[in-house]
Amino acid sequence: MALSSFLPSIIIPALLSAVGVQAHGIASAIVIDSTFYDGYNPSYQWKSPPPTVVGWSVPDDLQNTFISPDKFNTPDMVCHLGAKPAGAAAPVKGGDVIEVQWTPWPASHKGPVLDYLAKCDGACETADKTKLKFFKIGESGWVDKASDLWAANVLNNNNNSWLIRIPEDIAPGNYVLRHEIIALHAAGNANGAQSYPFCYNLAIDSKGTANPSGIPATEFYKAADPGIKFDLFSHPTAYVIPGPALYSGALPVSQTKPAPITATATGVYAYTVAANAKAAVASPVAPAAVVPTTLVVAAKAASPAMPKATPAL
Repeated sequence: MALSSFLPSIIIPALLSAVGVQAHGIASAIVIDSTFYDGYNPSYQWKSPPPTVVGWSVPDDLQNTFISPDKFNTPDMVCHLGAKPAGAAAPVKGGDVIEVQWTPWPASHKGPVLDYLAKCDGACETADKTKLKFFKIGESGWVDKASDLWAANVLNNNNNSWLIRIPEDIAPGNYVLRHEIIALHAAGNANGAQSYPFCYNLAIDSKGTANPSGIPATEFYKAADPGIKFDLFSHPTAYVIPGPALYSGALPVSQTKPAPITATATGVYAYTVAANAKAAVASPVAPAAVVPTTLVVAAKAASPAMPKATPAL
């Protein structure tokens, strides 16, 4: 075996297994209309060439870490540590539901789940993240006080998956989906909240005409916001979901366990009317087949070729 191919097989697992107490999870893939689109795995930076995926790359997130409140005003807050645009976009229609797949999320790490869209000026594959302006299309916080059930627990209970419905009234085009969990288990302390934002390129086909205004992700939250500085263990009676107001055209979606995956696809390069956002390189899979992905629970079958990070307790 050549030394150049042997070393990564040692180095990559070592890097990805060197998980400190900060590590929790990543949003690893999305599913649209039963079609699987791979997200980003930090190990991809050592592949030559790296695979083209619809998830924004976060090569600096080797420990599955988070963005702390003192970094909320930095570019890392947009799509995570050192994030760079994805090389493809997942085609979707207004009104469609997107399933975001996560690696195992600790049940003790309670908190809200939030979803945003930002329209790109051209192809999102070349977008400047600092110029993206997001509007909120989904939010869920303290779901059931009696059982202390939070949105992050619902995600965990539904096979580490979360469902998002795309608004029907927005104009067609290229958008960045920003999906985020804010973990509150340490948020009673100053700078203790933990934001886990991940982004995906979408090519949205829609009959709508709305172009909602938005704000930069760096302006979403402040460290002292009541939904950020929040003590889970002081017997709270209410929770205020942080961030901007929900977009008026946002559509509700019932959080249920995801449907079976029947195909895989790599995506398209940006939205075009002529292409009608048809997925490229789509291939059917048998209903019982295991869909290859990375860093996910056994039910989603992590690829044996990908190193696996173990979330810390």
